[in-house]
Amino acid sequence: MPKSLAEKLARNLKSRRGQQTQEVFARKLGISRATLTRLENAAQNTTLNTLEQLTKSLRCEVGDLFK
Repeated sequence: MPKSLAEKLARNLKSRRGQQTQEVFARKLGISRATLTRLENAAQNTTLNTLEQLTKSLRCEVGDLFK
């Protein structure tokens, strides 16, 4: 079970991506594939701007990304 917020976000993004490639999913999210890779690996802290972009693209609330 993920413990840190970064791990929770990583797990959530991987789940939402499903079978899509990182390239396709990143394009839909409006972020680079490299950023998505780092977020999915919990290797990068995200900015508020990126969180806002993710919530707009996924049509969800910030809290939904950390469940």
